[in-house]
Amino acid sequence: MKINSNIGCTVDECKYHAKQENYCSLEQIQVVKNSSKATNETETDCHSFESEMN
Repeated sequence: MKINSNIGCTVDECKYHAKQENYCSLEQIQVVKNSSKATNETETDCHSFESEMN
């Protein structure tokens, strides 16, 4: 699995987690807001997440 050292990630339940290190293996991710106006990190999500169980 390729490591993208530009995208850090500690969500090892995601199928795109690089496993060997805390990075993502995707070329890019999609970050979305989950409120009408994001004012802090809890109001955003990585929309590229997919469970490794899928």
